[in-house]
Amino acid sequence: MPLLNPTATSFLPAISSLSTLPDTTVTSTLDLLFEPTSELHSLALPTIRTCSFGSYDELIDTLRGQLLTLASEVQDNSDGKKKLHHVLGSHPRLGAPKAKKQGEKEEELSEQSRHEQRQLRGGDEKEARRLAELNEEYERTFPGLRYVVFVNGRGRGVIMEDMERRIRRGDSREEEKEGIQAMCDIAKDRAKKLLKSAEEAV
Repeated sequence: MPLLNPTATSFLPAISSLSTLPDTTVTSTLDLLFEPTSELHSLALPTIRTCSFGSYDELIDTLRGQLLTLASEVQDNSDGKKKLHHVLGSHPRLGAPKAKKQGEKEEELSEQSRHEQRQLRGGDEKEARRLAELNEEYERTFPGLRYVVFVNGRGRGVIMEDMERRIRRGDSREEEKEGIQAMCDIAKDRAKKLLKSAEEAV
């Protein structure tokens, strides 16, 4: 799990200005939309510098296309595959309990992830343990990947059913595609909320 960016801005700059801003501002903007990862920074920065976008949704769709292309072209055990898995693995485990085994570090959550996962934490202990077990089973089934889903207000039961479905399917390529789509759905939702907050603050 990468360290959170301590210099990240708490707002989205105007999309029309993004290509002209310093690298640190661009990467901190990416960290607001996605989870912090240098692999995504290196993929996105050249695109942002050479293309213009009419909206953050358009930027996110472009990055999704690049990630899907990467997923379809790279071979197993290649550097490209490792980079892709680092991007997908930057998302925290869903509903990971705060109490960890001795010697393990607690996962650091971005403010966005903390808010998005709020309904997946606490509550029924048996259900929480089952979710932790499914996270472990998923990562054994798909080495190098992390289960990524757009929670979108759904409870633990619905999410666990989806995890079980994807584990049973056992298709790493489909997991990469589904993870990319979920990551970009999350980014769009974050962009919408951040832009709305900025409008309300004016």
